[in-house]
Amino acid sequence: MNGQSRFIVSVLAFGYAFLYIPLVLVVVYSFNESSIATVWGGFSTRWYGELIRNEQVLDAAYLSLRIALTAATIATILGTMAGIALARFRRFRGRTLLSGMITSPMVMPEVITGLSLLLLFVTLQQLTGWPGQRGFGTITIAHTTFAMAYVAIIVQSRLMAMDESLEEAAMDLGGHPLRVLFDITLPLIAPAMVAGWLLAFTLSLDDLVIASFVSGPGSNTLPMYIFSKVKLGVSPDINALATLIIVAVSLGAFAAWLVARRKD
Repeated sequence: MNGQSRFIVSVLAFGYAFLYIPLVLVVVYSFNESSIATVWGGFSTRWYGELIRNEQVLDAAYLSLRIALTAATIATILGTMAGIALARFRRFRGRTLLSGMITSPMVMPEVITGLSLLLLFVTLQQLTGWPGQRGFGTITIAHTTFAMAYVAIIVQSRLMAMDESLEEAAMDLGGHPLRVLFDITLPLIAPAMVAGWLLAFTLSLDDLVIASFVSGPGSNTLPMYIFSKVKLGVSPDINALATLIIVAVSLGAFAAWLVARRKD
């Protein structure tokens, strides 16, 4: 192995170690017997039992999953429509405004987005009485707002790279534009839609700042719950929760790898 190869291997090893050693430590300390998360007191699974009996974390996880599933689905539908409009209808009144409005949530600081949505919901409550209580509905709307931008960009990029002759050939053979959309366009961009949905789901499940602005009493998402626990000191049950999330994500990535390999 020459010097250049050793340098590349060293850089890769350092990069992987920087990324994965903290995750390994979280997994190891989730089996810690001690009540102090940073002091090893022996091997034990007691904190997994404590986690399962913790109704607050279960409620927060259930709420986060409901919000993420709903927001990702709505964002995928709206983002796909916006992506198709930007990619296929290149000249229409307000195209520049639509493009700017779609991309603005991606570059806007989350604090500004959360504050603006909070002011919107407060104003609507004063004018119409809705929302009566900030929680599932308001967080879902907020997450859909910024997640839709990512879906639109992904779908638009896929459509821009796709050969339009397939759609043109279908219409030349007498296909109605709506039929061409469902029979030709959507199946071809389905991988981009799935990727957008997964990204929107991840962003919603991971969001803390925006959810903190638009949530109300009793509507703590899982990131909000973890952050509140961390402020008071990391407890071993948080390590157990993080380990379960790491395992779930790893299994999902492994399943995706298996599917891709079978297709190859």
